Amino acid sequence: MLTFLALASSLLLGIVPEGCQAIVIYTGWERHALVGSDIRLSCSFFSWRWTSEEVTFSWMYRPDGSRDSISIFHYTGGVPYVDNKGPFRDRLEFVGNPARRDGSILIKNLDFIDNGTFTCDAKNPPDIVGRPSSVRLLVFEKVPIQAGVITGAIIGVVLGLLVLIVVIYYLMRFLVARRVFSLSVRSVTGPWAGGTLPDGSVTGTGAEA
Repeated sequence: MLTFLALASSLLLGIVPEGCQAIVIYTGWERHALVGSDIRLSCSFFSWRWTSEEVTFSWMYRPDGSRDSISIFHYTGGVPYVDNKGPFRDRLEFVGNPARRDGSILIKNLDFIDNGTFTCDAKNPPDIVGRPSSVRLLVFEKVPIQAGVITGAIIGVVLGLLVLIVVIYYLMRFLVARRVFSLSVRSVTGPWAGGTLPDGSVTGTGAEA
């Protein structure tokens, strides 16, 4: 109990016990999947230490609408342990590679009841101080179009319209400039067409005769 209180106090004060450093854990932020499909939930970590033979991974699951989390998986001593009473007892498989700091799991045959938050924790002794990372799983009958896709499509349409407007603008300028040039040429050559030029030469049909 005293050891736990000392460790908790050191964490609150931002003090890391001598001999251990912080470990940073990474998961995705949100995953979408279809009913009946399988999904890989990735978990990895960064540590200044070499990967220890005592590295551990733990996964917790909190269903949507619940405040309580349950343990669904634990890896320690080189052996993966799947909870044999939880909702994933027959559908969870360890697909990670601890030597590469990978603690990923695969959940099979997804259903709507699997919606929830999955939290991964990792330890690489002596680096044991770190914050667990969570990923939210959303199971759909049909995967919805993500907001980023819609935003990208809107931006693409707007950019396309802007390019079209610029092309039309320069095309109109070209046509107007050509029309003005044509009128200016006519205004200069018009009075002398078919008559005598200021230097006494004849233009038009008169010159040919």
